[in-house]
Amino acid sequence: MASIYFLGTCSGTEPMEGMHHTSTVIEAGGSLYWFDAGENCSHTAYLSGLDPLATRAIFLSHMHIDHTGGLANLFFCIQKMIARGHGTCGVVETVSPDPAIVAAIKGVACNNLQDHSGLRFKTHDVQTQDGVIYEDENLRVTALHNTHLHEDGSRGWHAYSFLLEVDGKRVVLSGDVGAIGELTPLIAGGCDLLVMETGHHKVADVCEFAVAHGLPRLRFTHHGREIINDRASAQALIASYDADIRLAYDGMVEEI
Repeated sequence: MASIYFLGTCSGTEPMEGMHHTSTVIEAGGSLYWFDAGENCSHTAYLSGLDPLATRAIFLSHMHIDHTGGLANLFFCIQKMIARGHGTCGVVETVSPDPAIVAAIKGVACNNLQDHSGLRFKTHDVQTQDGVIYEDENLRVTALHNTHLHEDGSRGWHAYSFLLEVDGKRVVLSGDVGAIGELTPLIAGGCDLLVMETGHHKVADVCEFAVAHGLPRLRFTHHGREIINDRASAQALIASYDADIRLAYDGMVEEI
């Protein structure tokens, strides 16, 4: 049984009580797959009972700080736990639209630790690639570029949304998108769960999109001001829909 852990559910705001910047982890087959790595993500994961040494891959939707601010500490945490005798870890694959930035972050995180045998960080570039970007025995990940960064594609794409196929289910993680409709190709083959950002879109508009497409489950994350300023009103709006829609919160866990 695969589970989804919401480690951070805030958009790129100033510090918010009880909320950290966006990070989500899929646990499947005893392995961890990270989608974005906002501040404090490795600490929150460890306190939630997850083992960072079970990490198989890290996927970054784009390189904004609220999605990458905890990446250095995640790298450091994995290496430090090995150094302190907590166990071992194999190859950790990092999939990113900008491998040069990931390499710089890794350099900052790991330059004062020895190169532990058996641990390797392997980085892949998805700048110009839509389609399947990762597949193992637990998880298949398809990437689709979006217009969050107002690009035209002439220099590649640097922002992505993801379709996850795990345990016979299809989960779409929006990342940050320029328009809600950009997710349509990812849900076209069926979608059991949509995890959608609200930092750039109105809650009502996303609810209408989900209902119109018959999506069985919708979870909001990467919360923007509409939810941060008045969560109760947002919850009341969501309750007006006859659908399985919820606001995610830091530390929330759900079976996929």
